[in-house]
Amino acid sequence: MALFVCFLLGIANFALHRAVLNSGHPVLAQLGWLFGSFGGRGSLVAEFALLLGSMLLVASGSGLWAWGYGLYSVSNAVSAWLILTRRV
Repeated sequence: MALFVCFLLGIANFALHRAVLNSGHPVLAQLGWLFGSFGGRGSLVAEFALLLGSMLLVASGSGLWAWGYGLYSVSNAVSAWLILTRRV
């Protein structure tokens, strides 16, 4: 069950990440190569690495990593909301 929840959170994180990349917010230009080059693919690779790592750890029986990825997802959602609503 925790693995499935991580997978769903990963889908949400990728959707939020893509929305932020497509927003054209000025903060993206300040973050350098991670967001600028290759259309933001460097940051998507980092997002995938976080998802893959947490899913592998959850699959091996470390259920606390699901909570950690959940907290990461909440902070990701808050930061995406701040960027997309131009509050930052």
